[in-house]
Amino acid sequence: MWANLSILSLPVSNFVVRAIVVYLAVLFLLRFSGKRQVGQMSAVEFVVVMLLSNAVQNSMNGGDNSLVGGLILAGVLVAMSWLISNLNFRFKGFRHVVLGVPTLLIHKGVLIEENMKRERIARIDLATLLRKQGVHHFHEVYTAILESDGSLSVTKMLDHLNESARLG
Repeated sequence: MWANLSILSLPVSNFVVRAIVVYLAVLFLLRFSGKRQVGQMSAVEFVVVMLLSNAVQNSMNGGDNSLVGGLILAGVLVAMSWLISNLNFRFKGFRHVVLGVPTLLIHKGVLIEENMKRERIARIDLATLLRKQGVHHFHEVYTAILESDGSLSVTKMLDHLNESARLG
């Protein structure tokens, strides 16, 4: 019984290649699906991520259900995460491709509709994010930047004016 847990039905190299290809494909798909933090995901986006993990499972293990095969896949996924993290840290261009760049959504109280469309953020969703930061009207915002990690950085108009007065 225990011996069957370690018998691989595929060569180790097959597991490694499958895990790398699936990791990069899922990373690519999620990268281009938009900037959202887990806490900002809608129910639809959450369901997609949950089903995605199930959908790619067989493409990684190739039908092998051995313990060793699962450990190989887990090791490759952790190694890929470490590699991507290091490449993001060392190379700015790589970071921009994988993580994206921040997007200005509001400047001097004016919504930048083109950027909101590109990021697929509705006015009501932006208003919700602003309220969470104590802002109730767009005109109160000097800048609102959608960061590459999906968070929203806000500089209030009053804070900007106070800082300008202090420096100037």
